[in-house]
Amino acid sequence: MPRTGRPTARITLSEDERAELERWSQRARSARRLAFRAKLILASAAGADDTAVGARFRTKSHTVGLWRKRFLASRLNGLLDEPRPGAPRKISDDKVEEVVVATLETMPKGATHWSTRQMAEKQGLSHTTVGRIWRAFGLQPHRSESFQLSQDPLLVDKVRDIVGLYMSPPDNAIVLCVDEKSQIQALNRTQPVLPLRIGEVERRTSDYERHGTTTLFAALDIATGNVIGKCFERHRASEFLKFLREIEANVPEDMEIRIVLDNYATHKTPAVKRWLTKRPRFHLHFTPTHASWLNQVERWFGLLTQRQLKRGSHTSVTQLKAAIGAFIEATNDKPTPFKWTASADEILGKIARFAQRTLKAHAES
Repeated sequence: MPRTGRPTARITLSEDERAELERWSQRARSARRLAFRAKLILASAAGADDTAVGARFRTKSHTVGLWRKRFLASRLNGLLDEPRPGAPRKISDDKVEEVVVATLETMPKGATHWSTRQMAEKQGLSHTTVGRIWRAFGLQPHRSESFQLSQDPLLVDKVRDIVGLYMSPPDNAIVLCVDEKSQIQALNRTQPVLPLRIGEVERRTSDYERHGTTTLFAALDIATGNVIGKCFERHRASEFLKFLREIEANVPEDMEIRIVLDNYATHKTPAVKRWLTKRPRFHLHFTPTHASWLNQVERWFGLLTQRQLKRGSHTSVTQLKAAIGAFIEATNDKPTPFKWTASADEILGKIARFAQRTLKAHAES
């Protein structure tokens, strides 16, 4: 006798449902599971039973039956994944608050900051739970950064002056950010560097040999990203004057030269002032004290350190100068200016808010 059983429920699709299922079935990359379920329902609606549909799509018949039932019960919504709430949270809000407050307002015995295991031992939790709480609230007790608030009495005027140059440069003028990177060491590792390999990072010894130093004077054109650079043995006023002459030789005579630089003593010597007096097209704009971040060439120095100096090995100052020259040449081959977006009001407002928080924290300590 033929085998009998519960008849398979038929699926009848409306035009809108069929169109939506056809659209879902094409999303095999962005929504692979949803596309698979849509194909099962379309095949079932064509009259095939669960076994035939399962064989066609290489899945079990009861899987086809499951999605058939869900579709018949909830139509298209039955094919979507329901939100999974997961297991109920075991840590109460009061306990989370206790961990956060203890992290912010207390210190462990014999240490300057909490570790996850020290806090876990104090609170009776696992260190992974403490880590999750810290991540949720952005707490990083193991990290510390330095800061320096400028006490320059002309802070506001200098910020507005320099930011004004960046955001609205004067006509027929070139704006150059100038500074020196002193005491760049020619370092050579005592043993050969082990190169990068698949599954292994580049490795080098921690000890090294010194082979002398050099000082790089650099001028960054904020409009084009080009750099004028020259290395000297020292960084005195005489070397700074030589670099100013280098700038003068590289800038057309009919253009004004606006130079942004810091308050280093060699920039203000009588010899420098006399030289500038004879060349009225030079105009110096000094950054506030402890505000080197206003000088865009500092960002370029960071790239130089990261991409060329930090992992370089040099057996002589000559080799070091060649490496610096190669980086300057690469910069000028494809110059990319830094985009300054912060207005003077935004910068000063941020400084004011930070100063207020600092004073408040000092008063409460």
